Amino acid sequence: MEEDFWHDRWQNNQIGFHETKPNPILVQHFHKLDLKDQSRIFVPLCGKTLDIQWLLSQGYRVVGVELSDIAIEQLFDGLGLVPEIKQTEAFKHYQAKNIDIFVGNFFDLTSSILGRVDAIYDRAALVALPEDMRKKYAKHLIEITHKAPYLLLTYSYDQSLTNGPPFSVDEQMVQNYYSAHYSINFLDEVPVPNGLRGQFPSTQSVWILKP
Repeated sequence: MEEDFWHDRWQNNQIGFHETKPNPILVQHFHKLDLKDQSRIFVPLCGKTLDIQWLLSQGYRVVGVELSDIAIEQLFDGLGLVPEIKQTEAFKHYQAKNIDIFVGNFFDLTSSILGRVDAIYDRAALVALPEDMRKKYAKHLIEITHKAPYLLLTYSYDQSLTNGPPFSVDEQMVQNYYSAHYSINFLDEVPVPNGLRGQFPSTQSVWILKP
């Protein structure tokens, strides 16, 4: 999946993956990570998700990474915050109270740039990547977060009917990517309302990963 693909999606406002309210699975299950107040949550490939607003409202701090400046400008507009913007190595760094967003390529992110991470929330990152990139993504995520505990959402559907993103990621794939480093706990599976893209039957699975 090339960077131009995602830049084009944001430029043309083709962002069907963007949800218009905080994800109900996040709201229902995030407390199961048993985090302290002011824990710092990493949201990879974050876009302008309203999940960030919810995390901030719960007293967490948030750090994210995203390719698109358009997405992050809209994110801060939605939050009603005016960020300080500076260059941090290869990234444009947007910063305001309790929130840091790095605009650039996820694979260029290092643990020293990212800083401390207490937990990961991944609704739309792993499933956004084709199979040949997901293992690389998982390995890099583990390295830069030092195996932080992890709330993961995945989709499951018949990919012969339609292609991603989001891509179908089944239990065996989750095990392959993470079992060497995490204890993997399946929490729930819920149907996607109206199906993927409004027509393809799909479910969303919820996982808690702890080192």
